[in-house]
Amino acid sequence: MLLLKGFDFMLDHTDKRILEELSKNSRMTMKELGEKVHLTGQAAASRVAKLEDHGVIEGYTIQVNQVKLGCFIHAFINIYINSTYHQPYVSFIKTQANYIINNYKISGDGCYLLECKFPSHERLDQFLEDLNKHANYKLSIVIKK
Repeated sequence: MLLLKGFDFMLDHTDKRILEELSKNSRMTMKELGEKVHLTGQAAASRVAKLEDHGVIEGYTIQVNQVKLGCFIHAFINIYINSTYHQPYVSFIKTQANYIINNYKISGDGCYLLECKFPSHERLDQFLEDLNKHANYKLSIVIKK
């Protein structure tokens, strides 16, 4: 069993299996989930509800194939801002939601780490020119996932 710090809630082996199965396919029915973890569908649904109520499961997402959407360039961009005032950068990033997958505030090398997708080198170049008005950067292009 795993005791969650700050909570009066413990994860047992079955809870861990439920999380593992839902991580693979969050669209399965509770009956299917129950079969995989050796519970009834109702018991599995009850366990999932408890995990949700305790904040262990925060939500359900989908994985989108960016290439099939026409975004062929996958990039990570380390952001460097010399000032402690980051608002111009943050405001700029909010206007670029079409290209940004994740914007992580980080420690270590840089201030932020952007994960982005772009449909073309021209659009990437324009993004970097606009970004450079607010921050310095180091670009890394994903070759293969």
